[in-house]
Amino acid sequence: MRLQVNDRDVPTPALRPGMTTERHTVVTPTLYRDTGYSLTHLVEDIKHGNIALPDIQRPFVWSSAKTRDLFDSLYRGYPVGTLMFWETGAEVGTRQVGGGDNAKVAKLLIVDGQQRLTSLYAVLTGRPVLTKSFEDKRIRVAFRPADETFEVTDAAIEKDPEFLPDITALWRGGYRPTVRSFLARLAESRRIELTQEEEDLLEDRIDRVYDLQNFRFQVVELNSGADEEQVADIFVRINSEGVQLKQADFILTLMSVHWEAGRRELERFCRDVVDPKVSGASPKNAFIEPSPDQLLRASVGLAFRRGRLQHVYNILRGKDLETGDVSPERRTAQFETLRRAQDEVIDLTNWHEFLKCLTHAGFRSRRMLTSENAVIYTYVLWLIGKRDFGLDLKTLRSVIARWFFMAHTTGRYTSSPESAIEADLGRIADLEPGDGDSFCDELDRIVRSNFTGDYWEISLPNRLDTSSARSPVLFAYWAALNLLDAELLFSDLRIRELLDPTVTAPRSIERHHLFPKAFLTSIGVTNSRQVNAIGNMAFLDWPENAAISADDPRDYWREMTATTDPDRLKRQALWHALPIGWEQLDYPTFLERRRELIAKVVRDGFARLEEKGTPHDTSAALADLIAVGESQTVEYKSTARVNLHTGAADKKMEHVITKTVCGFLNAEGGSLLIGVDDDANVLGLSADLQTLGSKANRDGYELFLRQQLDNSLSIQTAGVVRIRFEQASDADVCIVSVAASGKPVFAKPLEGGSGATDFWVRIGNATKQLHGDDMVSYQAEHWG
Repeated sequence: MRLQVNDRDVPTPALRPGMTTERHTVVTPTLYRDTGYSLTHLVEDIKHGNIALPDIQRPFVWSSAKTRDLFDSLYRGYPVGTLMFWETGAEVGTRQVGGGDNAKVAKLLIVDGQQRLTSLYAVLTGRPVLTKSFEDKRIRVAFRPADETFEVTDAAIEKDPEFLPDITALWRGGYRPTVRSFLARLAESRRIELTQEEEDLLEDRIDRVYDLQNFRFQVVELNSGADEEQVADIFVRINSEGVQLKQADFILTLMSVHWEAGRRELERFCRDVVDPKVSGASPKNAFIEPSPDQLLRASVGLAFRRGRLQHVYNILRGKDLETGDVSPERRTAQFETLRRAQDEVIDLTNWHEFLKCLTHAGFRSRRMLTSENAVIYTYVLWLIGKRDFGLDLKTLRSVIARWFFMAHTTGRYTSSPESAIEADLGRIADLEPGDGDSFCDELDRIVRSNFTGDYWEISLPNRLDTSSARSPVLFAYWAALNLLDAELLFSDLRIRELLDPTVTAPRSIERHHLFPKAFLTSIGVTNSRQVNAIGNMAFLDWPENAAISADDPRDYWREMTATTDPDRLKRQALWHALPIGWEQLDYPTFLERRRELIAKVVRDGFARLEEKGTPHDTSAALADLIAVGESQTVEYKSTARVNLHTGAADKKMEHVITKTVCGFLNAEGGSLLIGVDDDANVLGLSADLQTLGSKANRDGYELFLRQQLDNSLSIQTAGVVRIRFEQASDADVCIVSVAASGKPVFAKPLEGGSGATDFWVRIGNATKQLHGDDMVSYQAEHWG
């Protein structure tokens, strides 16, 4: 994209008789113009609503010291950066949505320079700003004319006659009276009359501060023809801090222009969540302190059934995505749709009824959450279920609790969250409005496709092989313990009471090591990942003689269980996933067996959310896998070895299978359906089977796949990849069920080589290769 007008010579064709040469010029359209504004002009335009400065109503980011430094730079004539505005394209006289006759639509948006203009506007007008604790605060900057020093006003400066304690007085209290008062106070403090020469010098310096109102800022004005991607690109290129503008920033800014009341509603809601002064009915809760852009995502999801914000900016500008035409009438209609959705999103009854679903799923507080996206996007589905499908609160609470448990545990909205929610919204888009049963059935079908038997038996135990204290699978275990109403080990206290956000538990009943650190050190286990593994931690209540907690488990377990009721001990051993004779096992065997038992506890806990309280059939039927479509955990491939365009075996097809399985292994696991095309049409395996000769049967096909994967991946797949066959439309489909791996898995590159070096991972509904720092960061986060 060019930002300036460029001339270039165009090659001239060969001349014929009678022709003359002519210089051809191609002009690249300009997206901006350079201009300038005086500070007074800026302040007046902000006052009258011609320039949108929404930040004056929300918490001020800059410190008072930065505001002081800005005035010092202006005073000394230092460069203070370029401002960047963006024309809204609004017609003269356009009013804000629902804003009344006095709420005009601003002609210009501030893209770069909001904090600077907020500071200047607040000081010149004396208008207070909001602190991070949501208190009104005046920005007070002092000036000492004697040495031309600016300071942030405090109590000492307030009393110091050498300072003009608040320069705002120069523009608000009148220049001449302010100067006379300062000089008189200074003379009184010195007890001598100031000489005329000294008065003139001091007044001249104060006058220079007063004249800062005429400081001329360089401004880049982007025309209304620039789209948000171009504006973001320009912003990054000219902004020295390289701050990345997000799509939500543009939409929130657009709200400030066309519907400032709507943006204020979002911000008031977010403020009330954290403001300690707010009492009575409020959005305060134990789980999340939402930001305006998160609530915006919920509103957009409900209003337009969109997960991606990519097109929402243009929708709210009133642009027809097909023709590109902008219509004020269309814009008004779209904002009205958003307004109705936002009313639902910030309705306190809706908000708190939804949060009950998280409690119903066994979660108790933000301590147990690793994904706020899972909360926000699940809220979207709750709102759709209530508004569009007419579900009652009890039914919603049940189905949404199951959904949230699955989405949070599997990290559904962690990688490519917009793509994931867009796909989920797409799956309910064709359901008949008001058909609540279909809505519930579709969500449960997706839950079943993720919580397969392989997930419970292989993927989840593998994902528990970590020491991370912020693991979603760890919190799934905690949630399951709450659902099972489990007690702490050696206590009658319920774990749900321990995890209550209003309770601060004493350390004696927090999580502790079953194999104590000191004992592990004595047997040579010092690696912190092993010592602090999830499998070695349990909620328990040590007795008063806590010294035994450093002993060999075989010693302290005997002593601690000697006086424990056998029935209670048996019950608690099940909840806390303790293998029989665990204290006698070697440490690695103990960890492996306990991870398997923890996974079983999670499954039992989730079963409490089922209608009948028993686990559903988790065989991931082919019909369900086809119905839910491709996703983070489901992928379709027409063949495993034959290129359908050429009709011949092709190594590229085999490599696609390898990298897909590798991607599932390195993520949350999943199901690969071979014999199904991208449109979910069943093709069968006949094309592949024809290339297998005498082994053209299910056994031969499974053998071919197993050899292909074992030869191409860095691990043997017997324990983590299961292969089975089902029929659909009278054709065989191969279902490759892949569990999450307990360690990174690499694949051989397509061109071959001596080893497996490529790292693939499933992100959204795509399999992507990660390199370098991205790969290292992913591995550290995923496996701890």
